[in-house]
Amino acid sequence: MNGRERIARRVTVAGRVQGVWFRGWTVENAQSRGLHGWVRNRKDGSVEACFAGPPELVEEMIEACRNGPPTARVDALVAESAEDEGWTRFAQLPTTE
Repeated sequence: MNGRERIARRVTVAGRVQGVWFRGWTVENAQSRGLHGWVRNRKDGSVEACFAGPPELVEEMIEACRNGPPTARVDALVAESAEDEGWTRFAQLPTTE
């Protein structure tokens, strides 16, 4: 991050967020902002992501997730501080519990 401050935030998004390209959209949008971390589906039907990068870009990405891609319907979004695990890219991970 070239000496810039870096934060990490974990986000859980509920609603119609699986089967509507939410993860692919998240990967594209996070990468375009230069963020690192991951996104994955959860078996409960939600999508979970962790974003790491400059605070203003992380917050911008979280705000974008409040709407998601055009076919998604976001009913709830919870964002919380997370540990920065030193990710060096943004990846889509397999579904988890």
